Amino acid sequence: MSIDIRVQSAAFDLGAEVNAFAAAAQGAGAVVSFTGVVRDLPEEPLAHMEIEHYAGMTEKALLHIAKEAMARWPLVRVLIIHRYGVLAPSEKIMMVATASPHRKAAFESADFLMDYLKSRAPFWKKEARHDGRADWVEAKDEDEAALAAWKKS
Repeated sequence: MSIDIRVQSAAFDLGAEVNAFAAAAQGAGAVVSFTGVVRDLPEEPLAHMEIEHYAGMTEKALLHIAKEAMARWPLVRVLIIHRYGVLAPSEKIMMVATASPHRKAAFESADFLMDYLKSRAPFWKKEARHDGRADWVEAKDEDEAALAAWKKS
């Protein structure tokens, strides 16, 4: 079992990351990945998103949730990459990859990790608009509900 957590400002190569992850996933019958990108809505164009975090605390929190996923599902590997800094629209923010002997476990664990990252991971995001406005991104009710559903299962 292997966990790889990276919190970085640098961009990452999605294809290279998934290929390396899958190649190292000994015993896996399924590899699932998800990549989040900076969204730019036509009705409110985004200049950029700024993501902040506290080094050390963030990695510890991500490792904790990755270990929880490993305990809940039969996983052979977990990867979480999350960027910080100023990101332009369409840039990759993060990726999660899970590998398991079984397809359902790979999908469910990736979904679990995404729900955690969306609602509880210690990142602070600010969306800056072209008109100079900048708003902190708050957790949405549907994100909280998705996370709460994992506590019941």
